[in-house]
Amino acid sequence: MPAKTRLLIADDHPLIRSGMRALLERSGDFEIVAEASDGYEAIEMALTHKPGVILLDVGMPRLSGIDAAQTLSEKLPATKIIMVSMHSDEGYVLRALKAGARGYLLKASPEADVLAAVRAVAAGNAYFSPSITRLLMEEYVTEVRRRGVEDSYDLLGLREKEVMNLLVSGKSNKEIAEMLHVSVSTVETHRNNILQKLHLHNLAELILYAVRKGLIN
Repeated sequence: MPAKTRLLIADDHPLIRSGMRALLERSGDFEIVAEASDGYEAIEMALTHKPGVILLDVGMPRLSGIDAAQTLSEKLPATKIIMVSMHSDEGYVLRALKAGARGYLLKASPEADVLAAVRAVAAGNAYFSPSITRLLMEEYVTEVRRRGVEDSYDLLGLREKEVMNLLVSGKSNKEIAEMLHVSVSTVETHRNNILQKLHLHNLAELILYAVRKGLIN
């Protein structure tokens, strides 16, 4: 029997924490190792228990979820973070990604989406609430049509698309190099070329671009 994924739930509303705990424990796949009610407590509990996945509310007192995520990404790089928020606009999603989050879940999400998010991120994938993905895809298509330009994704070569898909799935440059049997410097060159062709600046923006394109959930 596979080991359960160890989770930390951080939210300043006790009812939300208890609801998430009940849902996740009922599935049988997860073990809740700690709860936190603000950003500082989330960091303290995470450093103590070292969970596999953290569900982190964006708007918590004392220290916001996004600021906590930044610290947690640096101190516990193996721990995966899902931001939980009421906000669906692109700015919040991008800030979460830049802070190191691998998932973004809306508080209005159905139970099935919560379970899907934790399972996906625990497996090393990215996850975004379907409504966010649809919104970003619609905005992207509208912008491309407004500008009257070709899809920038088509500017990428086959190898660049392959590298991009591996990057947004959470693979490091070293892991990609080993998978593709090339040097790390070659992967870095592909990564730089991808960002330049797509007019992006970092991995967070690349992940968001992939969501808008419908390349990842």
